[in-house]
Amino acid sequence: MKRPESLREYSWLVAPELAQDSSLYTAGEAVHPVLRQILHNRGLTQAGQIQSFLDNHYLQSRDPFELADMEVAVDRIARAVRDGEMIVVYGDFDADGVTSTVLLTEALRALVDDRRLIVPYIPDRVDEGYGLNLEALTALRAKGAGLIISVDCGIRSPIEAAHAQAIGLDMIITDHHSLGRTLPPAVAVINPKRTDSTYPERMLAGVGIAYKLAQALGRAAPGGAAIDESALLDLVAIGTVADLAPLVGENRKLVAEGLAVLNEVRRPGIAALMNVSGLAPGQMTAESIGFALGPRINAAGRLAHAYDAARLLIATNSVSAQEQAKVLDELNRKRQALTRRLTALGEQMVDPNAPIIIAGSPEFTSGIVGLVAGRLAEKAYRPAIVMEQGEEESRGSCRSIPEFHITQALDQVADLLVRHGGHAQAAGFTIRNEHLPEFVARMTDIAVEQLGDQALRPSLRIDATLPLSEVDWALHGTLEKLEPTGFQNPQPLLLSRAVEVISHRPVGADGGHLQMFVVDAHRNGSARYGGASGRPTQAFPAIAFRQGEWAGQLPQHVDIAYRVSVNRWQGNTNLQLVIEDIRPAEEESITL
Repeated sequence: MKRPESLREYSWLVAPELAQDSSLYTAGEAVHPVLRQILHNRGLTQAGQIQSFLDNHYLQSRDPFELADMEVAVDRIARAVRDGEMIVVYGDFDADGVTSTVLLTEALRALVDDRRLIVPYIPDRVDEGYGLNLEALTALRAKGAGLIISVDCGIRSPIEAAHAQAIGLDMIITDHHSLGRTLPPAVAVINPKRTDSTYPERMLAGVGIAYKLAQALGRAAPGGAAIDESALLDLVAIGTVADLAPLVGENRKLVAEGLAVLNEVRRPGIAALMNVSGLAPGQMTAESIGFALGPRINAAGRLAHAYDAARLLIATNSVSAQEQAKVLDELNRKRQALTRRLTALGEQMVDPNAPIIIAGSPEFTSGIVGLVAGRLAEKAYRPAIVMEQGEEESRGSCRSIPEFHITQALDQVADLLVRHGGHAQAAGFTIRNEHLPEFVARMTDIAVEQLGDQALRPSLRIDATLPLSEVDWALHGTLEKLEPTGFQNPQPLLLSRAVEVISHRPVGADGGHLQMFVVDAHRNGSARYGGASGRPTQAFPAIAFRQGEWAGQLPQHVDIAYRVSVNRWQGNTNLQLVIEDIRPAEEESITL
């Protein structure tokens, strides 16, 4: 029986098995064979490397003054604090920008006697757009601002920075996005991607850079204790995970430390947000941020104003925090419904033969275009650009695939754009409508040149193959040593072959997901992974998201690629398989 035609087909790239006599040990203790295999796949092959990674000691806290321009920035901020200047923290409207804004606002307010001198500012997505805004800078100067500190934006705003300079407004730019052709004219530009930067971690999120600035300010302050660094780490964890920053290197350490603070639930706003998300204190993971907290924080900037999320994070009153959390939860529900409707609209515009998806309509809303682009890119496995068309200008959001660097592509058509910026896989831009036909033509040509006639097909990198009977709480506990997991440090993907499907049914509001119960058809364990023959058969609950079309045509025996998770529901806790892909048992996969 074949895969339903509407479901995307993956290449399975199965890591070759380690030799059974491989001798990897950590601190004198043998590593579990499955974990050993996973670590080897990720380039960790020496005992010292493995021990450091598992204990999260591989990286000491980096000196923030190693970042280029940090000392200049700290000196300018110290002068502003001493002279009683108004300092504006100018952020972005996504979760990274909101947490960056709240974090640096709190840090600066710890240094001044009059908290009113530290002003957070987040632009309106619709009226002002992403990044620095000329009119906003002028208005802030008129209100008495002497220093602007950007967080999570500004690196591609040389015109706006020059305008600030011209009206007597000093600017410090902190950002993590890809550099433009020149650095903006500012007092200081803090970005680890600078070509002259020697800072070892180049992939900090915007909130990570804001945290490094707060660290530097605290260490330079008289007595060095004005800023409580640990109290800011929960914000670092949220922003870093929500922005899909790589969870390796310093990011992994910061998120691990931030999750510890997050699970203490120090902020009433976080407690309220966890409550509406159905999350329990002490059980927060990076996955909890990615699927529960992050989307609700982002929903504010997408459909209302990001200040709604900022006020929640900075709240000190539990009652008001609960009300504010309910607002974000309802916005998130609206965001989900709107995303489904607009994705369906976008699918109608897709040219099945084009190497890049480009769709534009006045119906697309600026807060949703990125999500729609992501859904289209995921389904078609091609770069996708979705634009909200206005009367004179259009605002676009891009999502891409590993084979196509979307920001570099936008750089090649920069002469058509009002502004643009982003990363390899995600970007945004503003364009005058008269340039749209040429933009579509040139971006299509770039995609044809780079992608050519290659058969694009997404792949799943499978860490280890094992009998389903070897999946138990002990293995789950072993795999937890890899946490926090996320981008570039994913949860392990395992493969079990020829498992038997005991039952299955479509679930979800539209039957879009598949719920299954599966059992190891071999009914025994594996000596390779420490199992023993005759282990009692266990039927595992499993969920395959967006694969409901298998219902009614699923073979009795299948190969499954899955991640091991914990399902908590109505007071019960059990292991659950989250299935990424299903194949009839007879099909072959590719061995790397």
